Amino acid sequence: MSTSLRVYQSFQHISNRIGDALPPLVLRLILAWEFGEAGYEKLMGSNWFADVSFPFPFSLLPPEASWQIATWFELGGAALLVLGLATRFISLSLIILTIVAIAAVHWPAEWHSLRELLTGYRIIDENGDGLGNYKLPLLYIVMFLPLLFRGAGTLSLDHLLQRRLFK
Repeated sequence: MSTSLRVYQSFQHISNRIGDALPPLVLRLILAWEFGEAGYEKLMGSNWFADVSFPFPFSLLPPEASWQIATWFELGGAALLVLGLATRFISLSLIILTIVAIAAVHWPAEWHSLRELLTGYRIIDENGDGLGNYKLPLLYIVMFLPLLFRGAGTLSLDHLLQRRLFK
């Protein structure tokens, strides 16, 4: 085997080991920060969910219950993401929470064409024009997908528990 091939294989092995650890950790920490911050704002703020129209079946819950569920899933989910514990469950839970938030708050109030819908693909609704602002929550969902399907990575309690329990 040539030296170049051995060097390439060594690089590939190291890159794979880093790839199993670092990217999921970074995703977990960024998402934990964002959802922890949102949960903390809800915990310290006043409930504005009474002014929001939630999609079915979430519309069946009283606003106070929805507020508490969102607050504690965001705070608890953030803590578990940092630890890398129950990562797939938390990822799915926060994806669902984010989809509900998109449907209730971030989706355009009204749209009649794909062009109008795409107008809402932005971070903020600075004009309050009802065109939506679903870009950031959609990015969160995309960031959760590797954690949902691949797990928390090797730098996590999930990985440690899996190695210990299934040794």
